[in-house]
Amino acid sequence: MARILGYIAASLDGMIVSGEGSLDWLFKYDDMDLGEHDYRRFIKRIRTVVMGRGTYDFIANEDSPWAYSEQRVIVVTSRPIENPKGPLETRSNVDGLVTELRALEDGDVWMLGGGQLQMAFMERGALDEIEIYVIPEIIGSGLPLFPLTGFKASPTLISATAIDKGCVRLHYQL
Repeated sequence: MARILGYIAASLDGMIVSGEGSLDWLFKYDDMDLGEHDYRRFIKRIRTVVMGRGTYDFIANEDSPWAYSEQRVIVVTSRPIENPKGPLETRSNVDGLVTELRALEDGDVWMLGGGQLQMAFMERGALDEIEIYVIPEIIGSGLPLFPLTGFKASPTLISATAIDKGCVRLHYQL
């Protein structure tokens, strides 16, 4: 059974994207040394990447090449994607997707990007672990790490590690 993982950065005030829809506050930390928790190590163990439509649109609008050619990519959306930036599949039924992902046996699944889809998986008991990189920036507005839906949980802390540039890595099991 595949593990479904979160790996995400949030500002100190709990935002993942600024009010202007930008990640500039995060890009200032691109040269940060994450050591054994580096994204390049993380992505090597990921077989399937799942993202919501907003995250896909954000990535698709960037000038950079498609970063997920080594993974199967599933975008959760009810709208068709014309001229996709890279090879991908779409799903609109989250419950069906959870069942499909749980049946995988060929590697871990990464819930990429937005908190809305991660919250939908948490509400279904389908997010196994999450790594949150708290970046020492207060950005004042934007999209929160997790939207307020009324969902309650008490994740188990696996580890908390101070890393480069004042950032903290929090690793939880759900």
